[in-house]
Amino acid sequence: MIDPLAEIVSMLQPSLPFSKAASGSGYWRVDGAGDGSPFFAVILEGSTRLSINDQPDIRLEADDFVLIPAAYTFTMSSDEEADDGEDPLRVTKIGDETRHGDPSGQPNMRVLIGRLAFETPDTTLVFALLPCLLLIRGQARLTNLVRMIREEAKSDRAAKDIVLERLLQLLLIEALRSDAAGLEAPGLLRGLADRQLGPVIRLLHEAPSKAWTVDELASAATLSRSVFFDRFQKQTGMAPMEYLLSWRMALAKDMLRRRDGGIKEIARRVGYGSASAFSVAFSKFTGSPPSQYGRADQTTSV
Repeated sequence: MIDPLAEIVSMLQPSLPFSKAASGSGYWRVDGAGDGSPFFAVILEGSTRLSINDQPDIRLEADDFVLIPAAYTFTMSSDEEADDGEDPLRVTKIGDETRHGDPSGQPNMRVLIGRLAFETPDTTLVFALLPCLLLIRGQARLTNLVRMIREEAKSDRAAKDIVLERLLQLLLIEALRSDAAGLEAPGLLRGLADRQLGPVIRLLHEAPSKAWTVDELASAATLSRSVFFDRFQKQTGMAPMEYLLSWRMALAKDMLRRRDGGIKEIARRVGYGSASAFSVAFSKFTGSPPSQYGRADQTTSV
């Protein structure tokens, strides 16, 4: 049976446009602004305080991993403030590392930071997967993965882009399937974790072209129609047919982007009996017809 989590992460086609190693010494602070791209960091040693998008700060320690799906502003600082005479905003390059604060002192924090980009134009996939803030504490496995990603990004070896994409996919899957991923907010992860809804979501991913009905899906979940409908909406944040439509449109966008078949063939593969019916549904969902969408995406980098 198809694994929806692996399928969606694979469709994202993650890349790493930016990464760096940094350290802090003494009293230091970094105030930054992002463009809303996903941002991740793993603490290699020491501790720090991190605030994202003006939210209350959190304390991070060695082997803590944080992933933010949309980072616009951030502040990272030393764990304790102190008037040691040093400029907390001072930045010095020391080898491959960016040093914040005292350039000659003993580091009180080391971190690897990266910014993600996704090839897919369907950003709804990203937000369907990721909570507002994913914090995983004390996972050396993730730390080692980020080290490998950083080393590969710095290298100039053959097949570098493919290796990086696979490592980033693995990083996302490892983070999302961890016990610490958090299921407080409705979304795909919470739906997959539900013993009765998880198999239903897998069915939708396995056969998106099938003319599913709510009754059929409720039967597969061994729930009454009304209980199934309410539970699905509560766990995933959308109604069953709304989820199916979103997944069909995500598949269609991906196929159009890759030019994987004509309009009629794509329509059939996502459950529409004619190209015209698909075009109407696609235009209503995205705001543009599939013919224009495919052409526009060829000139737009995501």
